[in-house]
Amino acid sequence: MRNLLLLLSLLGLTLSQAFATDAPKYDFVVAQDGSGQYRTVQEAFNAVPDFRKKVTTILVKKGVYKEKLILAGSKNLVKLVGEDRDKTILTYDDYNQKKNIFGEDKGTSGSSSIYIYGSDFTAENITFENSSGPVGQAVAVWVAGDKARFRNCRFLGFQDTLYTYGYGSRQYYLNCYIEGTTDFIFGSSTAWFEGCTIFSKKGGSFVTAASTPDTARFGYVFRNCKLIGDAPAASYDLGRPWRPYAKTVFLQCELGAHIRPGGWDHWGKETNKQTAYYAEYQNRGKGYTPRQRVPWSHQLTDADARQYTLANVFHGWDPTKD
Repeated sequence: MRNLLLLLSLLGLTLSQAFATDAPKYDFVVAQDGSGQYRTVQEAFNAVPDFRKKVTTILVKKGVYKEKLILAGSKNLVKLVGEDRDKTILTYDDYNQKKNIFGEDKGTSGSSSIYIYGSDFTAENITFENSSGPVGQAVAVWVAGDKARFRNCRFLGFQDTLYTYGYGSRQYYLNCYIEGTTDFIFGSSTAWFEGCTIFSKKGGSFVTAASTPDTARFGYVFRNCKLIGDAPAASYDLGRPWRPYAKTVFLQCELGAHIRPGGWDHWGKETNKQTAYYAEYQNRGKGYTPRQRVPWSHQLTDADARQYTLANVFHGWDPTKD
């Protein structure tokens, strides 16, 4: 030990430095105080080489970044890591009826705070927010790229918070917090939500509004999630079909008292009862009333539930592997 200490002294190292594990390496660092390469997230996105074949990692230090962000389709394999989930906030305040420079409504798609076109995108420890308030449709995150992963992220907003936009896109949400009012998780992508907290705010009525294409076998899958909120009892349905073939399944989730006994809504079209697929398996909580569910929904058998694996739902893509 004495010889080791002498050697370290000659090398200018401490014992703790000698045995320390390597700190995480980031390609770019974003910091508002100028301590990174960039002060804005968009600058870091723009710096990612087009069609790079390796992962580009971006650390975003704590701060509130008010930017309307676009990750272009040529920016693949981007990994965005926040320094602190609750203190690293990407936000903007557009909404459906806000006017563009021509005096036209921005629309729901035009309201998003961030657009993710690039494939193989990963976000960790980030808060995504639309801060416009209860003013109608106002998207926080709009995801078109395939194989998108969000881990330990927050999605904050009111109506239409999370737009799983991409047709054929596969999206994975792990241990995330998602809040909103009406249709605050919506879109056509195939998305798996694992261990997420889904918070229904006062003034809303539907958790999901899937628009699953008729060619897709799976739409939304929620597993081991908690559905909570400050909404009144029996004021929310689990989902309604934005398009006729919407597919949404809740597996082994805890459902709060704010979920209506019927559970599901057909959005005023009788034919949706034949085309939409809504199902549950071994849920629990005050909002789980299987005997009172609408008759056109499903309670899965054990055999049915075994079909819901990541491999089946995502056609071989394993989002748990980096």
